[in-house]
Amino acid sequence: MAEKEDLKGIQKAAILLIALGPEKSSMIFKHLKEEEIEDLTLEIANTKSVTSQLKEQVINEFYEVCLAQQYIAEGGIGYAKELLEKALGSEKALDVIGKLTASLQVKPFEFIKKTDASQLLNFIQDEHPQTIALVLSYLSSGQAAAVLAALTPEKQADVARRIATMDRTSPDVIKEVERVLESKLSSLVNQDYTIIGGVDAVVDILNTVDRGTEKHIMETLEIEEPELADEIRKKMFVFEDILLLDDRAIQRVLRDVDNNDLAIACKGSNEEVQNAIFSNMSKRLAEMIKEDMEFMGPVRMKDVEEAQQKIVNIIRKLEDSAEIVISRGGGDEIVV
Repeated sequence: MAEKEDLKGIQKAAILLIALGPEKSSMIFKHLKEEEIEDLTLEIANTKSVTSQLKEQVINEFYEVCLAQQYIAEGGIGYAKELLEKALGSEKALDVIGKLTASLQVKPFEFIKKTDASQLLNFIQDEHPQTIALVLSYLSSGQAAAVLAALTPEKQADVARRIATMDRTSPDVIKEVERVLESKLSSLVNQDYTIIGGVDAVVDILNTVDRGTEKHIMETLEIEEPELADEIRKKMFVFEDILLLDDRAIQRVLRDVDNNDLAIACKGSNEEVQNAIFSNMSKRLAEMIKEDMEFMGPVRMKDVEEAQQKIVNIIRKLEDSAEIVISRGGGDEIVV
């Protein structure tokens, strides 16, 4: 086997996964793309033998890079370099930082993720909606939702639309926005063109804001961008989110669901979702659905997704008619 310095990134990743063992490696695979899993699996298969010394070197390098990432997220590259110099020495610290900036990307605006949402709102609420959308795209869905909900109604839908339609943003633009924040905050990160925003980003935010804000934004988008609104609505509530419903709501939903659709939908769901459904129907009906699932054999994923979407549509319809309440973040309140 080659020396560590001669190895490519994917070779080091394969050795790391081998060293971690199958159980931990399988957990890592859950967070990778399909093509990444295929490439790593092939590399692992082609790795015939690895010395204990090489394993240790790769694990140590991985630990050092993770440590550097954590320090950068906490206080920027300068802060990370200072702490790494104390821990690893000046030469080693520069080496680790160099590898990080060359191979890994640190997201812009990491330094504002610990900023209180109200403070952030005061700082950016008067900015152009495109600037607000850019900043919110880099925040957690919870933090972004808090800021979005506090904006004026006129700006809410505009900012949501800009997040959803955002694709690639020039690093020069990102740096300029960061420069404006620099007087109060810190850390400016060099970065290649970055994919941010998109429908998934705005869905995460809308799933977190209160129902009133979400409804206003969706109604506005349905008028101004009907196709975009439809795409967002399809992703707003997934079948597994049935766990957000209380028992009474689940029982109400099941009254409108076809048993055959329910069996197919449950076929592709996890045990927790199945238990939530079966516990809210009669024992006899639950046994019948389980038997149907067993006897139907393998089911195409397309059929499972279609059946789940039918149930999701029922849930959304019942929520819109106020027959059920979906537990979500924000200001939803139940008045008795």
